[in-house]
Amino acid sequence: MFGSIGPTELIMIFVIALLVFGPKKLPEIGRSVGKALREFKKTSEEIKGRIEEEIEASEIKDIRKDIQAGVDGIKSEVKTFTDDITKDTEKDEHGEGPKVT
Repeated sequence: MFGSIGPTELIMIFVIALLVFGPKKLPEIGRSVGKALREFKKTSEEIKGRIEEEIEASEIKDIRKDIQAGVDGIKSEVKTFTDDITKDTEKDEHGEGPKVT
């Protein structure tokens, strides 16, 4: 439950706390520690969630960059293809005819 702290150690800690703080102050300290632990847990879960969101966003940005690079490559190939077709049709209009290889 508490790692390597056993029941005997917990009882000793409780007795020492009882002697140091007294029976009237101990419940108040327990509530304060409980609230602090809840806040710590809540904050750590929020931070974990934000980190996961950032990782997801980073992965999405990488995927978007890859897709954009692919689209740019396709656009370049299409432009080259249309330029070649335009050159071939201009040659046909001038009576030169397409190149035979």
